[in-house]
Amino acid sequence: MRRRSIWIASIVGALVVLAIVVSFFIDEPLRRRVEYEMNQRLHGYSVRIGALNFHPLGFSIDFKNIVVTQDAYPDPPVARVPLLHASVQWRELIRAKLVADFLLNRPVIYFDRRHAIAEVKEGIPPDKRGWQDALQAMYPLKINLFRIRDAEVTYVDQPTQPPLTLKELYVRAENIRNIRSKDRVYPSPLKVSAVVFDRGKLVLDGNADFLAEPHPAFLAKVALDDIALDYFKPVLASFNVAMRHGMLSARGDFEYGPKISAVHLEHVVLRGADLDYVSTKETKTTEKARVKTVAKAADASANRPDLEYRIDRLEIADGKFGWVNEGATPAYKVFITKTDLVLDNLSNHFTAGTAKLRLTGRFMDTGATTVTGAFRSELNGPDFDLNAEIVDADLRAMNDVLRAHGKFDVVSGVFSLYSEVHVKDPWIRGWVKPLFRDVQVYDKDQDRDKRFMQKVYERAVGVAAKVLKNRQRREVATVADISGPLDNPKASTLQVIGRLIENAFFRAILPGFQRDVGKNRA
Repeated sequence: MRRRSIWIASIVGALVVLAIVVSFFIDEPLRRRVEYEMNQRLHGYSVRIGALNFHPLGFSIDFKNIVVTQDAYPDPPVARVPLLHASVQWRELIRAKLVADFLLNRPVIYFDRRHAIAEVKEGIPPDKRGWQDALQAMYPLKINLFRIRDAEVTYVDQPTQPPLTLKELYVRAENIRNIRSKDRVYPSPLKVSAVVFDRGKLVLDGNADFLAEPHPAFLAKVALDDIALDYFKPVLASFNVAMRHGMLSARGDFEYGPKISAVHLEHVVLRGADLDYVSTKETKTTEKARVKTVAKAADASANRPDLEYRIDRLEIADGKFGWVNEGATPAYKVFITKTDLVLDNLSNHFTAGTAKLRLTGRFMDTGATTVTGAFRSELNGPDFDLNAEIVDADLRAMNDVLRAHGKFDVVSGVFSLYSEVHVKDPWIRGWVKPLFRDVQVYDKDQDRDKRFMQKVYERAVGVAAKVLKNRQRREVATVADISGPLDNPKASTLQVIGRLIENAFFRAILPGFQRDVGKNRA
């Protein structure tokens, strides 16, 4: 018995040594073969594998120092993976399933603007790049458990701006090779967590159908906490938005599949947002085209059965929002500070009911502002009610607006505005009433450096203000009626509101001044 045990132990030992020796000689040829097969399957990208260690006893492979480069811009690499471990998923072997377990340990992924532009130019969708086939070439078994441990993802839009980063990224996807499921059935558990921009948190917990056609499908809950929006400065700048600060938190769920796209946000909170939309002469054409594109997309999404979005409650706390018109002479900025907004029940489906809005703030940081509105998802064009009031704004804060639209400024004055608008079945009913109080246009000392004709003009404006003044209330008042058919019945709600602000507010803001100035000059 002792002799037999020694023989068995010797045979086992010899087999182990032989396996180690064979694996030593097979590692390099296998590395070259796997690298070749991966590159054959990839489109627009290339892979280099630093080293490969095959472990015959456990039938596992370690791939070390993997480097992935984009063919268009190979420097720097888009990914570095110190270790990818592939092995049999032993738990599934008990269930008579021979499938693989993949673990990517501490990968570093880098993408910049050049890489993004190259992706767009080539026009190949990410799911057609061959990534899944390339992974499959690394190991003979189908992947069933896929894990990413402590990854770091970086996107650089502008070298001078902070990058967009995900750190401590963990991903776990199970049951990937499950049999094909019925539509909107998600058999594979999926969990994702990450640190966003150094302090924010992302958690995703749900399920997936990785075998759905033509692309994988997902159903999951998602939570975002304290996401710093100022990291998006470079991206937003390309859309004429100047972002300085803002923190976003959100809770909700989403579903994305071949026959459905749905986003349901239970609660969205935006704190301390500080941003401007900047309009320039150079970007005017682009801005108009962008508005048309957004309007067309909004119109196409209304009441679509395969597309759903809903926000139960959106809150904005202590925001500052401005519109900068650099195309005017002089350039000016109209803004609202200390903005608090609550928007309830926003949806793209008419059956969801009416969305309600309430906004308070300070116009030009001085005038108490209140806006209330009710919006219904569009069936036959925009359908909404909007009431707004601005009370006792310092008119001097609007001097650049007055110079651009009226060719004068003021020494003192108080501005208020009241408006009511109803839009339905493409028709507008409404009015805008601005009030000006204690307006002083010309001042000898302040205007001493102005040209003679400008001084004459501002004196005339002052006279016009006195002629229009309500003697009892010492106010200059006018009412601009804005009732009538919509210029474009197919315009989106945002387009209509934008046109109302542009055509009603800025025309009414100078209540008959130029007309009456002309009379006084005559």
